[in-house]
Amino acid sequence: MGNGSGNFLIGTAHLRAKDVAEAAADPAVKFILSTDALELIGLSREVVQQAIDSGHRVYGLNTLLGSGRDTAVEEKSILAYQVQVVRYHNSGVGEPLDRDEVRAVMLARLVGFSRGGSGVRPETARFYAEMLNRGVVPAIPREGSVGSADLTHLAAVAAVAVGEGQAVAADGQLVPGGQALADAGLEPLELAPGEALALVSSNSYSIGVGALVLHRILRLADLADTALALSLEATARHDGGGNLSPFSPAVQAAKAVAGQAVTAGNVRRLLQGGWLEDPTREVSVQDALSFRAAPQTHGAFRWQVTALEDALEVELNGRGDNPLTDLDSGRMVSGGNFQPMQLALAFEGLRLGLAHLGISSERRIAKLYPPQRRIRQRHLDAARNGAPLETEELPGLLWYSAAGLLSELKFLAAPATLGAPTLSADVEDHSTLAPLALQLLERSVDAAEKLLAIEALTAAYLLGWAEARAVRPLGKGTGAVVERLSGVLARHLPAAALVEEARVELNGAHDGATER
Repeated sequence: MGNGSGNFLIGTAHLRAKDVAEAAADPAVKFILSTDALELIGLSREVVQQAIDSGHRVYGLNTLLGSGRDTAVEEKSILAYQVQVVRYHNSGVGEPLDRDEVRAVMLARLVGFSRGGSGVRPETARFYAEMLNRGVVPAIPREGSVGSADLTHLAAVAAVAVGEGQAVAADGQLVPGGQALADAGLEPLELAPGEALALVSSNSYSIGVGALVLHRILRLADLADTALALSLEATARHDGGGNLSPFSPAVQAAKAVAGQAVTAGNVRRLLQGGWLEDPTREVSVQDALSFRAAPQTHGAFRWQVTALEDALEVELNGRGDNPLTDLDSGRMVSGGNFQPMQLALAFEGLRLGLAHLGISSERRIAKLYPPQRRIRQRHLDAARNGAPLETEELPGLLWYSAAGLLSELKFLAAPATLGAPTLSADVEDHSTLAPLALQLLERSVDAAEKLLAIEALTAAYLLGWAEARAVRPLGKGTGAVVERLSGVLARHLPAAALVEEARVELNGAHDGATER
């Protein structure tokens, strides 16, 4: 990471969304602006100063914002106007973001400064780095942005930077922004002309928190493959399914869908060394589509994840500022790079992809349910003959919970980005609603993780009861997963706790057994 030793170096080179997510989630990481980045920031500030000296009207520098874009701000009022811009936009509502989300927002904006399009001073960029490094956590309300720059989210950060607003203390209590700065040994930042708009004119919430969600989704793609492999073995043992031909290299080579071969390869590795590889076993010529076409479904989802990663990195490494400080022309240019349409559509599409993953997973769970019933019936028959009734290890209605989660996934797959009204006297007449699409994606990821955990638990329950394990061994990868989940099942937890524990175990179980 960066130059090692817990430091994250922000230079002018391309940054990966995954690296940003990992750095934001680790409060021990310190952020350093490289000499090249500071030089570029300084050059962009010179362009701003040239615009000030020219006396020409520049949006947000010496004019009002939105519908007031053609109304000049008197020179004597420009400095006071900076604070007014911050106060005006600090109008978000809802619960504050989590600490790692706040760090992700601030880091994404700091990276944006380093690209040379914002026109802030080098000392302003350093100040944001110091807020991060000294643990200042602005209280950023979750709602308020319509996705044409995350104005309210970033204004909450800027408010603390100038000694106003609220921050979250180490004990979770809200404190005045000025107090949070003082506790960190920082003096409030005095904004120079044009800096207020530069601090808020970016999509740093959608970029930063989107990177955190990407990190979860990459693991979810692996979880889906793990659950699938477990279900293949469980159906093979109990109902004669588990045909591996759809996962063969020949089938995958016949159709170049990015990610499809990855899923098929993951499943083969998880099942390696197990009974399903026995060429002499009897197996149905074709399994249901939820098994047979799973590489295509999971592969399409992986393709969408790659599209999200690409969209995040375009935004992260681009210059989304308005006005844009253009070094080549030496001018400040009005534009629309604050409109992250491709990112919003990536958030949208992934919710639909997750719903399709959920449909396949729930259908596989349905096929695992009859063997569950048979096992439970054997327990009841034994109890009638005088044997003690064994403790239930898997709640019987988890399938119903899975069906409920699938319904939620289907509902969340509906478009969110088409609903923005026109704002600011019909000047801002189209917005992406990227933050809303992202927040719905977070809900979808949460529901999909639970649904896949239920599938994995159900299959592990059946595989754990297999009497002929020596004759029909599990794959090396799936066997290790079953061992982990058997430990969770043995604790006889309530259903909610059982699924949460399974999610934790599964995140560890598939590490090293799958690839991305």
